[in-house]
Amino acid sequence: MNNLKFTLSTLLIGLISSTLLAQIRLPKLISDGMVLQRDVKVPVWGWSSPNERISVEFNGKKYKAKTTEAGKWSLELPKMKSGGPYTMVIKGNDTLQVKDILVGDVWLCSGQSNMVHQLDIHDVLYEKEIETANDSEIRHYKIPTTTSITGPKDDFIGGSWQKAVGDEVRDFSAVAYFFAKKIYDKYQIPIGLINASVGGTPIEAWIPEEGYKDFPEILNIIAENKDTTFVNASKRNQPDFDRDFSSTEDKGLTGEIPWYAVNFKPKNWRRINIPGYWEDQGVKDLNGVVWYRRDVEIPESMIGKKARVFLGRIVDADELYINGVKVGGKTYQYPQRRYMVPENVLKAGKNTFVVRVTNHSGKGGFVPDKPYYIFSEKDTVDLKGYWEYKVGQVFKSFDYSAYSINNSEGPKLRRINPQNEPTSLFNGMIAPFKQYPVKGILWYQGESNTGNPGDYKDYMKALVSGLREVFNNASIPFIYAQLPNFMDVSYVPTESNWAVLRESQLESLSIPNTAMTVNIELGEWNDIHPDNKKDVGERMALAALKVAYNEDIVYSGPLLESYEIKKSKVVISFSHTGSGLTTNDGEPLGEFAIAGEDKKFVWANAKIDGDKVIVWSDQIDNPKFVRYAWADNPDNPNLFNKEGLPASPFRIE
Repeated sequence: MNNLKFTLSTLLIGLISSTLLAQIRLPKLISDGMVLQRDVKVPVWGWSSPNERISVEFNGKKYKAKTTEAGKWSLELPKMKSGGPYTMVIKGNDTLQVKDILVGDVWLCSGQSNMVHQLDIHDVLYEKEIETANDSEIRHYKIPTTTSITGPKDDFIGGSWQKAVGDEVRDFSAVAYFFAKKIYDKYQIPIGLINASVGGTPIEAWIPEEGYKDFPEILNIIAENKDTTFVNASKRNQPDFDRDFSSTEDKGLTGEIPWYAVNFKPKNWRRINIPGYWEDQGVKDLNGVVWYRRDVEIPESMIGKKARVFLGRIVDADELYINGVKVGGKTYQYPQRRYMVPENVLKAGKNTFVVRVTNHSGKGGFVPDKPYYIFSEKDTVDLKGYWEYKVGQVFKSFDYSAYSINNSEGPKLRRINPQNEPTSLFNGMIAPFKQYPVKGILWYQGESNTGNPGDYKDYMKALVSGLREVFNNASIPFIYAQLPNFMDVSYVPTESNWAVLRESQLESLSIPNTAMTVNIELGEWNDIHPDNKKDVGERMALAALKVAYNEDIVYSGPLLESYEIKKSKVVISFSHTGSGLTTNDGEPLGEFAIAGEDKKFVWANAKIDGDKVIVWSDQIDNPKFVRYAWADNPDNPNLFNKEGLPASPFRIE
């Protein structure tokens, strides 16, 4: 009996002990479908019980490690050629398998929304590319948005590797996909894209602490953010937007019948035109909620079919209802409004469309020069024209000064937005895989820094040097996109923050082993997210072919090299002229401005002379300054090389 009790006790203790042993955990990135970097040693790491022996079997070989007292383990795989698919088996107290692993080239893709934008958002322009995508060796890992102001994270909260096959490709960054497609088509090696990007974010949030060595003020901010007491005190002094912009006072939602309901009877609604802003149509100085309503005739041929509604872009947020059913909505102004309509929503004849628009600042409404219609197969119904509107809510004026940022009993407090704080996005989205080797880095960002563009060059140096340090590779190729044209066209010489930021990007080419793509003609005046992502991605691929793959090619448009003033003319020399300078439209050169000592710029004459451009104006006898394409949105920047690549905007001071 005693022996039986002893045996049962032993079994019970063993069972309890085994359940207390931690299971092997791998970082999210080391998962099915991953791509490993070829031709370099590749770390593999994870977590388990302290002092546990770990083995990794991969490609016919076995590698061993032992966990630390903290439970972490790591080992290195030797250099490998491209290939796969392989399976990795990790054994310790339990066993894990990672399947369908490829070895090829891995690219970190980072920045803000133009790097985020998925192919799915641009599926009208790239319908054919999406339908025919069948590249299982091009893979994409979108890292979930994660911030950390207290220090680097050790893993992501989620994510998975996806293949460029079928509908999976819709989730790929469009820029990154077209980049990868061009590289893959040339070399036929697996391409892994790790997408760490977040819309509306400044460069400062992506720079690691290692990059801020020469920025003592920012290092102080980083130190403050690690102080929980300071952060909590600062948060208490921040405005409560949920409270101040609550929808509980919206008459369209608080009445007996909501204004989107089919049985609602509108009274005293006024006429307004779509597209357009309400500020320009008699509704002055309104921040709040405006409801739009229209009865739309739908033909019998569209009934029982899937339909889509295009509502261009809306400032800021919207909700679309058709016949009382909510079919779509966005929470901020930049996404294109493209909504699927379920088959059972539309009916033949009159259909009631209602759009609830919320705006917090500036002009609210429907952005002009965008598509506004509903369609199904071959049928299209235009939604532009007159609608009716009624104001549902007026937001109270928001006084930021009411929220003190001073603390008389301690340090000065700050308003903290985690996505904008120095290092926060690096800590949350890049630091967790800093030991994962990459071939290079793609960067598309800058829009959020146009408010203070003069500092951008210094931040670029901090970003590149910091990332190279944390990835332990001093020469990682760094390829970035110069900002395209955006906002209203300037028909007179003008000042421009966007032009200054493009200049900072141009000057960042002084950083070794970098390349910049010029995109000055690829933008849209009314959309910070232009549809043309293919040319951006393919131009980045051209730059990569030179910088990362050492191909002898023309990869850049003309860049300012030097100049000489000859009497009343300025002779400008360029690098990257390729087969020669030209205009892309066959017209005379445009967008050159010239000034004398007084800096009063006038439009200039300009002509190509070999690999040079001669600039002059009969109004300026002694030129001192020249600018090219110096505007938010230059009208016709047509200086190119014969390889079809545009010249970067520049100024001579």
